[in-house]
Order: sequence, then structure tokens, then C-alpha cells
Amino acid sequence: MTGFHEVQFPCDIALGSRGGPERRTDIVTMRSGFEERNSIWANSRRRYNAGYGLRDKDDAKFAAVVNFFEERRGRLYGFRWRDRFDLSSASTPGVAVTPVDQPIGTGNGSTTAFQLAKIYGASFAPYVRAIRKPVAGSVVVSLAGVTQASGWTVDTTTGVVTFTTAPASGVAVKAGFQFDVPVRFDIDYLEIDYTTWKAGQIPNIPVVEIRV
Repeated sequence: MTGFHEVQFPCDIALGSRGGPERRTDIVTMRSGFEERNSIWANSRRRYNAGYGLRDKDDAKFAAVVNFFEERRGRLYGFRWRDRFDLSSASTPGVAVTPVDQPIGTGNGSTTAFQLAKIYGASFAPYVRAIRKPVAGSVVVSLAGVTQASGWTVDTTTGVVTFTTAPASGVAVKAGFQFDVPVRFDIDYLEIDYTTWKAGQIPNIPVVEIRV
């Protein structure tokens, strides 16, 4: 990856976007009709299109998008994206974050660093998603269900929680947090539609999740 800018795409425009998780699966159908399915990607990858959030003429919003695009040099630099449906550790959208939302590890008496993560599903094949871009000031942590007001720090550029003293062996380490998705633009050409007076559009602003 060339580089990443710790700046968020304008939320008021992102709120009108469309998108979600993508996976890549190979499927081979046998002569019998049975299938062999193989997941090519271990992790899902999210895609969004912010063009849906910029349909009416608004000079300030248009300028914000153009400025943001130019400063990122198109696809060159990554940035933060707020997914309005999936933006916190809570299992249900809109529910407040708590220090026991998500397990991020178990103490062994020596490990001090734990990666923030969010688990999707429960019964069959839960998917553990590493969270690399937590929102500053949103992270809360607990040990054995007890909230820890101090004794730890979090790196908001990597999502790693580091304790001053390693949690004791067998102690459940959990956390709650809000987070952004690390993305980049998926275009190097920002097409602006000027055909209608005072009703311009930027119909296509695709962004794609990146690994950081």
C-alpha cells in the first residue's frame, strides 16, 4: 500500500451511499449436480458508492468531494469511511457501545497487546473481522467483565489495545468501540455532470476497502 491518510470522507455525503460486504467464492458444479465450493478470500471486502449521496446541486458538497478526491490523488491514498449500518461493536445498529461487546482475547500473564475485532454470527461459522481504524475516544475495555478506566491505551491507526500490565491467565479481555472502514477511491477520474443548471451530479464515486 502506498499510503494512508487518517481523515474521514465527508459523513453527510457518505450517509446517502450504497454498498456492503463482498466475498469471492469459486463454485464447481459436478456432472452429478453436486457442487464444490471454495472461498478464495478469507476476509470479506466492502464496497460503497458515494455518488448516491450527491444527487442535487450543492456547491459546498461538490467542492468538498473534489477537494477530497484531489488530495487523495484518486486511488493513490487510502482514507477512513463511515459505514452508517455497521459502525460499532454493538451487535444491533443504534445500540450503545459497552465494554463487554466483543471478545478480543484471553489473558495469559504475558501478552499485553490485543487486536480489536468484531464477530459476525454465532452458531455455525462465526466470522472474526479485525478492526484497524477505531474512532478516537470511543473505545472502552473490560477485564473479566470489569470496566478498565485506565492501565491501557489504544492505537487508533491500527486498532491495537496495549495494557500496561499483562492480563492474568484466563482473564477474558473484551472491548466496545466505534470504527471506520479503511478504503480508497476505486477511480482515477471523477466525472461531474454539468448538463443541468443547478442540478449537477457526481453519479459515480466508488470506494473499496483496503488492507492496512
